Amino acid sequence: MLVVCIAFAVLLAAGMPVAFAVGISGALFFLQHPELPATIPVQITITETQNFALLAVPLFILAGNVMNHSGITEHLLRLATVLTGRMRGGLAQVSIALSTLMSGVTGSCIADAAMNSRLLGAEMLKRGFSRGYAAGVLSYGSLMAPIIPPGIGFILYGTVGQVSIGRLFAAGVVPGLMLWAAMAIAISFTARRRGYAPERQQRTTARELAVTARAAVWAILFPVILLFGLRMGVFTPSEIGAFAVVYAAMVGTFAYRKLKAAGVREALEGSLVDVGAVMFLLALSAIFGYGIVFERIPEAVSAWMLGVTDQPQVVLVLILLFVLAAGTFMEGSVLIIMLTPIFLPLVTQLGIDPVHFGLVFIIAATIGNFTPPVGGAMFVVCQILRCPIGEYTRESMPFLLAVSAVALLLVFAPAIVLALPNALFGPP
Repeated sequence: MLVVCIAFAVLLAAGMPVAFAVGISGALFFLQHPELPATIPVQITITETQNFALLAVPLFILAGNVMNHSGITEHLLRLATVLTGRMRGGLAQVSIALSTLMSGVTGSCIADAAMNSRLLGAEMLKRGFSRGYAAGVLSYGSLMAPIIPPGIGFILYGTVGQVSIGRLFAAGVVPGLMLWAAMAIAISFTARRRGYAPERQQRTTARELAVTARAAVWAILFPVILLFGLRMGVFTPSEIGAFAVVYAAMVGTFAYRKLKAAGVREALEGSLVDVGAVMFLLALSAIFGYGIVFERIPEAVSAWMLGVTDQPQVVLVLILLFVLAAGTFMEGSVLIIMLTPIFLPLVTQLGIDPVHFGLVFIIAATIGNFTPPVGGAMFVVCQILRCPIGEYTRESMPFLLAVSAVALLLVFAPAIVLALPNALFGPP
C-alpha cells in the first residue's frame, strides 16, 4: 500500500481531481497483486453504487437545493438578525446564526459558505469588516452545516461504518449549538477589539421575535421532523431523504409560495452536478478501500497506536490530530470514506462509542475545509470576497482555536454527545 499512498499524494499534488486520484492510485494495488482477478475493481465500483443506504445522499442533496429556492433563506436571515443583531459583531453574529439555522437545509459546509458569502459578504465589507475577518467568519461559520442534521458526512460515516444514522443525526444537535456558541464568543471578543458595532440598536421585543420565528417555523421544524420520523420508525434514513424532497417542495410551493419552475430547474441541475461528484468519488473510493482491507491496514494501525498508549481519550486525540493534519490536504468526505474503515475498529476495540467517535471525527474532518492549502469552503469564500489566502489564514485563527476547543472538549465529554441519542433511541 506504500506505493498506492505515494501515488495518491503525487496525483493530488499534481492537481488531479480527488476522485481520479483515488481511483487511479487504488488501481495500482491490483497491478501489484496480479494473483487477484482483474474484474474485482470493476465489480466493487459497481457494487458500491448499488448500496441502498447511500440513496439518502442524492435525496438530501436535492432537498437542500430545492429549499435554497423556496424562500426559506430570507425568513431565516430575518430570524438570525432578530436573534443576534444587538450582539457585538453585527453581521458577523448574524452570519453565524444564519449558518446554524440553515444547517438543516444545506447539509454541506461548502454550499452554506458560498450562500452566506453571496448574501452577507458585500454588506460586511461595506460595514467596515476587513476581508480576511469577514472571510474567516463566513467560512468557519459553515462548520455547523454538516453537524446539525441532516449532514451528508453522517450518512457517509454511518454507511461505511455500519453505525445508526438516526443516532448520528441526534448526536449532532447539541455539539452544533456548542460550535455556534464558541464562534459567537470568539466574534464578541475580536469585534470588541476591532470596534465592530452591533447590527441593530433597538432591543428585540417578544412580539417581534414571535412573528419572525413563526414565519421561519417550517425551516426550523425540518431537522426536528427528521429526528422524530427516524425515532418513531416512520422512515428509514433512505426513505426520509425522499420525504425531505417532498417537504422542501411543499414548503416552497404552498407555505412560502416562492418555488417556481425556474427554481425547480436550477435545483435539479445543481443536484445532478453535486450527486455526480459525490457518487463518482464514492464508487472509486471502493477500489482504494479494498486494498486497505486486503493489506490489513486497520489491524496494523491499531497495533501501532496501542503500542503507544491504551488510553481511549489519548488515542482519540491522536486520531483527531492526524485527521486535522490530513484535512489540510484532502476534502472531508474523502477522509470520512477512507479513514472510517481504519480507525473505527480501533476505537470500538477500546470501548469508545461509534457515535461519539463519528461526531468528533466528522468535526475534525470538516475543519479541513477551512484551512489551507486545499480547503474547499476557504477557496469559495476567498474567491467571492476576493480575499488573499494569507490574510484569510491570519485573521481566521481565533475561529480555528474556538472550534478546535469544542472538538477537544467533546473528546473528553462523551456524555454531551450521547445524551440526546440515548434519550431518543435508548442506550446502544
